[in-house]
Amino acid sequence: MRVELPLDHLPELWPKKFRGARIGALLHPASVSSKLEHASRILERHNGDLFRLAAFFGPQHGFLGQTQDNMVEWKSYEHPRLHIPVYSLYGEHREPTAEMLEGLDVVLVDLQDVGARYYTFIWTMYLCMRACEKQSIAVVVLDRPNPINGVTTEGPPPDPNYKSFVGMHPIPVRHGKTIGELAQQFRNEAFPRCRLSILPMKNWERAMWFDQTGLPWVMPSPNMPTLDTATVYPGLCLLEGTNISEGRGTTKPFEIFGAPFIDAEALCRELNASKLPGVFFRENYFQPTFHKFAGELCGGAQIHVVDRETFRPFLTGVEIIKRIRKIYPKRFQWRQPPYEYEWNRMPIEVLIGGSIESVFTA
Repeated sequence: MRVELPLDHLPELWPKKFRGARIGALLHPASVSSKLEHASRILERHNGDLFRLAAFFGPQHGFLGQTQDNMVEWKSYEHPRLHIPVYSLYGEHREPTAEMLEGLDVVLVDLQDVGARYYTFIWTMYLCMRACEKQSIAVVVLDRPNPINGVTTEGPPPDPNYKSFVGMHPIPVRHGKTIGELAQQFRNEAFPRCRLSILPMKNWERAMWFDQTGLPWVMPSPNMPTLDTATVYPGLCLLEGTNISEGRGTTKPFEIFGAPFIDAEALCRELNASKLPGVFFRENYFQPTFHKFAGELCGGAQIHVVDRETFRPFLTGVEIIKRIRKIYPKRFQWRQPPYEYEWNRMPIEVLIGGSIESVFTA
């Protein structure tokens, strides 16, 4: 049975207590209905009867999904058709300011997450909840599926001393929750005075993967083209903390990885001998068009997930890094700061939410 989104039933689900309220909406390109209509169009259609639409907000990669890489900021602007502000929450400000929220009664959040703690959209929601709690503004979250299922969790929660924009609250790397469930957890554990409402999905079951929901996949960010990408991302994103290409600048970001100094055949032999569950490493060669090693021939592997129920992406990502460090001790390097607005800590420590030794023991 097809999953139905709250966006598909907004008039029936919109809380009566907020009818006529002035709202701002936090959206991105994947904020679409089951018929691929963008939330901004649906909100525009109900502007004046359900509520008064006053502002948009956008997270990392932009309201339109236009910025390619991490730490590429974008600026606020006026929406060309509606002539209301589109505020950037990935630039000068990551938390809405009092000026941005002035006059609003409700902030609506409709973001497609990918199930991994590093994916910053959930932290933009977290900061919106914090700001709205301070200003006594209500938050309405439209729930969406966790695309890599709501059962499996993996990876450590961040150490409180390593909080960052990829880990502002103690949740596992692969958190196993929907964005609505995360909002509920954040309210219960961090923002008890946040006036939170969650509009539910219909027919979603915890064990579902996104391709079992009947919903169309829309890229929530430029390097998240498919469900396969989201499946490996909780582990392969760790490569962002190294000098190994995570496949940005190719058609298979996070599914392929490598570097000019890697012997693809030898690496795949080592990785396959480790018998990691649910995965096969096929030797692969690629030339990124941008990012690490742009225009250079890289040797490495393509990850083929052969059993997604047993596959453990975080375990896999850690093992890949351990093997490359072992084979190429003089060529492998940890990436240096900054990373996601952390200027002092190593990017790998920011990602794992702790010291390098806590995960990458010899």
